[in-house]
Amino acid sequence: MSIDHAAVDALRARARREVDAGLLPSCQVALGFEGEIVMSETIGDAAPDTRYVVYSATKAFVAGAMWAMIGDGLIDPSSRVVDLVPEFGTNGKDVVTVEQVMLHTSGFPSAPMLVTAGDTSEGRCAAFGRWRLNWQPGTRFEYHPSSAHWVLAELLERVSGQDFRDVVQARVTDPAGLPRVLGLEPGSYPFAELVATGEPATPDELEATFGVRELPVTEVTPEALLAFNDPTIRRVGLPGGGGVMRAEDLAGFYQAVLHNPGGMWKPEVLADAVGNVRNHFPDPLTGVPANRTLGLVQAGDDGKSYYRGMGRTVSPRAVGHNGAGGQIAWGDPATGLSFGYVTNGLDQHVVREARRATALASLAGVCTTG
Repeated sequence: MSIDHAAVDALRARARREVDAGLLPSCQVALGFEGEIVMSETIGDAAPDTRYVVYSATKAFVAGAMWAMIGDGLIDPSSRVVDLVPEFGTNGKDVVTVEQVMLHTSGFPSAPMLVTAGDTSEGRCAAFGRWRLNWQPGTRFEYHPSSAHWVLAELLERVSGQDFRDVVQARVTDPAGLPRVLGLEPGSYPFAELVATGEPATPDELEATFGVRELPVTEVTPEALLAFNDPTIRRVGLPGGGGVMRAEDLAGFYQAVLHNPGGMWKPEVLADAVGNVRNHFPDPLTGVPANRTLGLVQAGDDGKSYYRGMGRTVSPRAVGHNGAGGQIAWGDPATGLSFGYVTNGLDQHVVREARRATALASLAGVCTTG
């Protein structure tokens, strides 16, 4: 296979559309192939070294650190969290397993924690002690925007003896040839200021797309997303959504997932993380099966890959994890392509945002030929 440059041009043109129209202040788009970044472009009011908050696309990097610990024999996904973090075992949570936390089936999707409290083990554990279960762990899927990954951060620290942000750097980004993405010092990098854009979708538009006239209220509010303009919030490195990076860093991470450079993960652990779908529960809003592996989302062969953030043209084995505000990230072992897209324009029209993500991911998925 080789890169189809006409297809890349079409992808680039689609990425420019909303910036040229004034809807988004800037974006970056990047493609990886055969272990290299083959296209990286910054569009709008930003520079090539500008970094963006990628929100939940961060989760894959934390999962990568967990795979390293699993490969080292320090964490067993089937073990209980409380076996490593005794402070977690209050209010019936002693039954929760590491696997359930990584699959978003652990039963505490909206458990609260201030970002600044999560900066330390003491702050995290104090919050864990207050958390309660919403439902029996392992019986259903509901996306945990931030709570589950605070637990993973604590697990990483307990088994490694290092700060979780340093573990992600040492075991994921450094071996993959990428810059540090969590816990960055204020003022140490150029940052794309987040801006809310557009008007919310109407109830009729929501019903036509999602089948409901209003979306459930979660912790992922415009105010919460814009809070990452505060450099002290970004410095904490929220493990479920505070990664700060470029589009090419996302594409580079998924090239590492596809090629495992230097054997950074045990092959059997990586194969499981990429290929073994452990969570088939339906999404409570869409009814579409979650298709979650141990830390990633697999596109699947049911024609619903666009619901999972990977457009309509990737292979069923493609894996990725998108982020709020339109951030896109995936890798496809069938073509060898990986894709990263980031923007600092938080489009309030969620239907338009979803359609843009589908269009961009679909165009990216056909950028090879032969």
